[in-house]
Amino acid sequence: MAVRDAIQRATLEYRYYGYRRIAVQLQREGLMVSPKKVRRLMHDDNLVAIRRRKFVVTTDSDHRFRIHPNLAQHLELTDIDQLWVADLTYLRLEQEFAYLAVVLDAYSRRVIGWELGRSLEGHLTRDALEKAITARQPQPGLVHHSDQGIQYASQSYVDRLESCGAVLSMSRPGSPWENGKCESFIKTLKHEELEARQYRTIEELREHVTEFIEQIYNVKRLHSALAYQSPVEFEKQHESERAWMPATLSFLRHKEIYSDGEFH
Repeated sequence: MAVRDAIQRATLEYRYYGYRRIAVQLQREGLMVSPKKVRRLMHDDNLVAIRRRKFVVTTDSDHRFRIHPNLAQHLELTDIDQLWVADLTYLRLEQEFAYLAVVLDAYSRRVIGWELGRSLEGHLTRDALEKAITARQPQPGLVHHSDQGIQYASQSYVDRLESCGAVLSMSRPGSPWENGKCESFIKTLKHEELEARQYRTIEELREHVTEFIEQIYNVKRLHSALAYQSPVEFEKQHESERAWMPATLSFLRHKEIYSDGEFH
C-alpha cells in the first residue's frame, strides 16, 4: 500500500512520467521497487494519460536569407555551451494562440533562454537568445542549431550570434528530427503541463510556463538520456576544471557508409 500510494502521488506530480521514470523517482525517495512492479501497479490503477496532437505552422522557410548547413548532426559533445538548439512553437489559449521561443543546451537539455508572445515577429526569438547569452556568456566556437525559419535566418539574429563568435547550423526543411532535442522539450512541455489546463490569458500562461521550466523541468524532471537526472543535476555532476573547448566534428568514414563490395 505504501508503494501504491507513492506511485499515485508521483503520477499526480509528474503527470506524463512513464513507469521507468516513476520507478527511478521512487528509488530516489528510498523505496526499492523495480520498474516491472511499478508498471503492473500503474496498470492495475489505470494510471494512464490521454494525449492529443494539434498542429499550427510556425516555420516560414521561404525567405531570401542565407541557409546554413547542418553541423549539429556531426558534433561530438563533451561539455555545456558547445551546442545550443532553438525552436519556436504555438501554445493554445482560450480564444487565441500564443507563441514560445526556447533555447536549450543540447548537452544537458537545460532550458537556458525562452520568451513568450502573441506573434511570430523576430523579437520573440531574439529575446529568448538574449536571455540565453546573458545567462551563459558563451565563448567563441559555440554552435547554434535551429530550423530554417525566417526568425532564425534574419540578419539581426545572425549578427547577434556572430558577435559572440557562434557558428550557425540549420535543419533541412521538413526534417524536425534534426532538431530532436528541442522538439522533445516542446512535446514534454505541452503534454506534461499545458494540455492539462485551460488558459484564458497570456499572463496566466506565462506564470505556468515559468513554473514548469524553472521549478520542474530544469531542476526536478528526470531525463532518461541524462541517466535519470535533471538538467541542473547533470550539469553539476559534469562540472569540469579543464578549459572549455568547442565540440569536435565527427564524420562517417568510407567503410561506415559502404559495406564491402558496394563501392569500388
